[in-house]
Amino acid sequence: MTIFSFKSRTPRWIVLVADLGIAALALSIAYLLRFDMTADYETIEKEWNQLSKSLWLFFLIKFVVFYLFKIHQGLLRHTSTEDLKRIFIAVSTISMLFFIGGFVRYFMFDGYYLFPTSVLIMEFMASFVFMVGSRFVVKLTYLESKKNIDAKEAVVIFGAGISGLITKKTIEQDTKNNQVVVAFIDDNNKLVGNRIEGRKVYKLDDLQKLKSQYNVKSCIIAVQKLQVNRQREIANICLDHGISIKKVPHAKSWINGGFSSKQITQINIEELLGRATIKLSIDEIKANLEGKTILVSGAAGSIGSGLCREIATFNPRLLILLDQAESPLYDIQHELKESYPKLNYEIVVGDICNEERMHKLFHAFSFDVIFHAAAYKHVPMMELNPAEAVLNNIKGTKILTDLANACGVGKFVMISTDKAVNPTNVMGASKRIAEMYTQFINNSSNTKFITTRFGNVLGSNGSVIPLFEKQIKNGGPITVTDERITRFFMTIPEACQLVMEAGTIGNGGEIFVFEMGEPIKIIELAKKMITLSNLELGKDIEIKYTGLRPGEKLYEELLANEENTLPTHHEKILIAKTRMAGVDSMNYISDLIALIPTQKNMEIVALMKKIVPEYISNNSEYEKLDL
Repeated sequence: MTIFSFKSRTPRWIVLVADLGIAALALSIAYLLRFDMTADYETIEKEWNQLSKSLWLFFLIKFVVFYLFKIHQGLLRHTSTEDLKRIFIAVSTISMLFFIGGFVRYFMFDGYYLFPTSVLIMEFMASFVFMVGSRFVVKLTYLESKKNIDAKEAVVIFGAGISGLITKKTIEQDTKNNQVVVAFIDDNNKLVGNRIEGRKVYKLDDLQKLKSQYNVKSCIIAVQKLQVNRQREIANICLDHGISIKKVPHAKSWINGGFSSKQITQINIEELLGRATIKLSIDEIKANLEGKTILVSGAAGSIGSGLCREIATFNPRLLILLDQAESPLYDIQHELKESYPKLNYEIVVGDICNEERMHKLFHAFSFDVIFHAAAYKHVPMMELNPAEAVLNNIKGTKILTDLANACGVGKFVMISTDKAVNPTNVMGASKRIAEMYTQFINNSSNTKFITTRFGNVLGSNGSVIPLFEKQIKNGGPITVTDERITRFFMTIPEACQLVMEAGTIGNGGEIFVFEMGEPIKIIELAKKMITLSNLELGKDIEIKYTGLRPGEKLYEELLANEENTLPTHHEKILIAKTRMAGVDSMNYISDLIALIPTQKNMEIVALMKKIVPEYISNNSEYEKLDL
């Protein structure tokens, strides 16, 4: 509730009368100051005899000038610098008229000035200050009245620098924003303990105290060049205290040195899990891709489309986007057309398992580099459809591998998965067999066949994060298979950049393993996403445990037990030393592909286990084959 109501516009005559009243007050104060606030009766009577003769002229000139300059027509609650300029000119004009009028009276009439010079000067200053001050009192009262005091949300700002101060002012000036800044937090110990714009600066360690004292709901990161690791550390501390984390936009998006409070956005889970920008061998990658004809299979998928975006920056001679998913392929085509207007590319709708279609594609273009990202990746679905996993992941890879070998492609980079390590499901086993096949062909080929292996990609199609986001949006519950389950995560750009780096340094036959950081507990991921959504676990949304799905692991691995690694020049890329497949394995792969039409799941999986002895099923009907 507020005392004043600003629903209707104040009548203009009231504003004019109020300004005349302010003028009278200013004149009175000027006379009081002239006599140092004290005067005897005789002096007062003498001054009044002179003043009374010109007082009517004082109000007449004030009224006429105020009216002509229209200072009463501006909306007080929206007083601007233009209004202040108009008031200053009006008051200055009046004082000048009084000064001139005083000379006229002195020399042409009774030998008295209209007002003493000292009174004119003090009246000018008092009138201007009081008129401007009254308008700002109305404006500030209006701004406060627009805020719902009872529903204000306490926030702290991380960063007490210029960006932090601008953020505070932006929040305070937004009449529709119900937030109030209660404190700053900063890493600079020299600032800690000081007050900036009326708010004390604290250390991050004081966050719990601020939470208890002010019931802080949000922390806004207002540091423009904050290291990714430090941002993640701050975010995790905030989330652990049940405080949502937001950030101000990059300064490049500010307009005239400021931004709107609507641009303060919630930090998403991808930013929270992301890592520092990786260093790439740009010159080497450019030499590998610039001016080359490049094929990306699975170009409509998360990794495939990400690769297309990265490759586009290296000016290839021609980029071919291959996928059978028509609509997503249209989306990436539209994006490339807008973002890379000079890129020479072609869209090919086709299935990598269609040998005739692929044969025509390879003979229509002379590929220098192939990035093979097309694959079925969903573990539970492939567990139910092993023939399709073999068809797409193994036969499809074999078709592209054989054509690359026959056509003399320079490099063939296959995208694999951590699920190929000690596989417990059909999908992982199918990818391991594909790895084995490309490695075997590399031994007798001029084409350099290279494999890259990494874990889950943040925000990829069908991954856990989009699922959780959808479940949160629908009010829950969030479904987690097991509270112990962990996964490795990597952002799409990071994965794609490392794929290009590995493809550049690879000499053929390597399986490159990407450093994925620490595994993340899925239950903790779910809790953080709940807090990021400004919800409270157990109050606003629930987590439901559904049990492990067929073929699902509790913990993913990047290396099999008998494998070890060799370092490369890049700290995030290692070379896995794996068991090499022999001719017998190749024969078994041919037999496996021949089983596809039969759709006999048990026979197909049994043969996959023969090819990959470390494949032990988990939580699956195929466990009986391991007895």
